[in-house]
Amino acid sequence: MWSTLRLHRSLRPPFSINNMPPKRKVTDYFSTKPQEIVTNKACDPPPKKKGKRDDIPLLSEDQFGNLSKTADGVSWNFKISAWNVNGLRAWIDKNAHSYIDMEKPDVICFQETKCAKGKIPPQCEHSEYYCYWNSAEKEGYSGTGLLSKTKPISVDYGIGIKEHDTEGRVITAEYPNFYLVTSYVPNSGERLVRLDYRTKEWDLDFTKYLKRLESKKPVILCGDLNVAHQAIDLKNPKSNYNKTAGYTQAEIDGFTSLLGEGFVDTFRNLYPDKTGAYSYWTYRMNCRAKNVGWRIDYFVVSESLLPSVCDSVIRSHVHGSDHCPIALMLHVNQSEEKPE
Repeated sequence: MWSTLRLHRSLRPPFSINNMPPKRKVTDYFSTKPQEIVTNKACDPPPKKKGKRDDIPLLSEDQFGNLSKTADGVSWNFKISAWNVNGLRAWIDKNAHSYIDMEKPDVICFQETKCAKGKIPPQCEHSEYYCYWNSAEKEGYSGTGLLSKTKPISVDYGIGIKEHDTEGRVITAEYPNFYLVTSYVPNSGERLVRLDYRTKEWDLDFTKYLKRLESKKPVILCGDLNVAHQAIDLKNPKSNYNKTAGYTQAEIDGFTSLLGEGFVDTFRNLYPDKTGAYSYWTYRMNCRAKNVGWRIDYFVVSESLLPSVCDSVIRSHVHGSDHCPIALMLHVNQSEEKPE
């Protein structure tokens, strides 16, 4: 089971070096061992730190209930989750992995793990899952992971093209009825320095890879695809259009082209007019609290799988990263092969 850790706020109020306040003993949250901290009435209690180290709101199982069915009225029996964790070690430090025990997915896919294979936190090697990791050659950069309760028929890393496969951006797991591909698509970068690579090389080759898979069986693509496809998919489309990575016409066209090859954005297919549905918020300017975000995390499926789709949801209430998890509920016939 995932270990549970209780995060606590930093107790570091400012003080003057020339006029040190008195010390007092307190008990920390993890043991009965006293520790000395400095107090200052002017900032007691200390202000909560803002940003990525904020305490993570506690989760409960009733936040993850879903009674969705297929169009034919059949209940879902298979759940896939995807989450850009923005660094596995930081994600673990925030106790965000407690989400797994609440969501209970059959498969969970991670993006932007930022962790070498030999340094994967032990908490991520879950006893109920087969675990697969694809790390970038560059330390602390990119990376993907896939945890599955049933053992896949096969697992492949990358898309078979050397210039794309050094950053650990793709894992493909084959199941009896479909291929599951999780990807952390390259960001076009500040000042769009990688836009040409992203749109003229990666997008083209990645689409070809997915089509090769689809020639054998249907495909489910999930992860951080680093594009807001429509104006409805970000809070401020006008100010970001053709200026910000993730919302340039070239990136939009690339995603449109992918959908034109017989793939479907499951969330927008089910909720074509839903506004304010985002999966990413910058840490700056309190954007998450204001819901100034982007929807750049997706479940995209082959058209032939649409009859099996029950729901596609965004878990915006789940914290632990600058992204939130997303989940796809399906009705599929799957063999039950459990970890030993």
